[in-house]
Parts: sequence; structure tokens; C-alpha cells
Amino acid sequence: MTDSFLTIAKAEEGLFKDKGSKFIAYAFPVETEEEIKEHIDQLKKSHHSARHHCYAWRLGASMKHFRANDDGEPSSTAGKPILGQIRRLNLTNVLVVVVRYFGGTLLGVSGLINAYKESAADVLERATIVEKLVETKFQVYFDYPNMNPVMRLFKEEGLKQHENQFELRCKITSSVRKSEAERIIEKLKKIEGVEIVVVE
Repeated sequence: MTDSFLTIAKAEEGLFKDKGSKFIAYAFPVETEEEIKEHIDQLKKSHHSARHHCYAWRLGASMKHFRANDDGEPSSTAGKPILGQIRRLNLTNVLVVVVRYFGGTLLGVSGLINAYKESAADVLERATIVEKLVETKFQVYFDYPNMNPVMRLFKEEGLKQHENQFELRCKITSSVRKSEAERIIEKLKKIEGVEIVVVE
């Protein structure tokens, strides 16, 4: 089971030039297709006079969810080479957009493939690559008198408390590395009066 993945820490920008054409590359850490669409729409607005806004993205720890778009360039000359660089570095939850300003000289198919590949490679080399854990989020419900054993287990296992409510019926929202989730949840369930709801 994959419970960690590589992505980029923050947005980056790079530039590649060939025969007068300018290729401005942007890389963004993303988590949803809505975010991806927002970034692309924003770049199309800020670079409205550019001829092409080509991109590729990949989402999820399984890395099965991805797309490449040539945006009017000859088929497979832009999106695919960009996606190739994302794959080369084994990244996910990432979007790379390359904005092209045409310089008047045609680059040909191999020239285009190279330009988009180099642009994507450049921006991803500038990025800080980080490892993130895939976590299972859950809520723990228990009666106030059972707080001590619950809190003891939280301390022993070093569990995070994202939110908590301590009333007659208490609730703690926590998350744990996916591969550890089953073991932790079973331990919590053994405490009298504890209910667990897995959120995601």
C-alpha cells in the first residue's frame, strides 16, 4: 500500500528560449481538478496574448489520475513531454503549465518536444520536492469519564489532535498514516464507550 508520495512544496516559475520563442513554465502543488482549472484559467488571463498554454498534471498517491494537453500544438509535442518530466521525478499532486510566445520561427516537431521537455524539467528542478504522507482522517467519540485512557493512547502513539470538544460526550478529530490506521483504530475501539467514524 502506498501511503506516501512526492510532490512540490510551492509554486515555481522557469523560462526556456529557442529561436525567438519564449516558453514560460509554471509548476504548482495541487490537490483537486478545480484547483488545476483555476491555475490554468488564471495563466490564460495573465498571458492572454500567448499562443499556447500547454500543460500536464497528475493527482493522487496511486498516480493513476493524470492528463496532458497540447493546446493547439501538434499532437503529443507539448503535453506528453511535460507529463514525462512529472513521471521522471515520480511526482504527483502537481500541475505544470508551459506558456509559449511564438518567436516567428517554426521549431518543428522534435524542436517543440525538446522545448516543452526542457521547460518542464527546468521549472521542476527549481522546485523543492517534498514527501507527503497519505493519511486516514477519523473522529473519536467518547464519554467524558473515559477521557484518561483515550488521552493516554493519544500520547503513547503520538497522535495529532486537529480539533477537539470536551463536553459530556467528547469528540477528537485526528489523522494517522494510512498504513497505521487500522492498528490505531482497533486500539481505540478497545477502550470502553469509544466510537470511531472514519472521515476519509
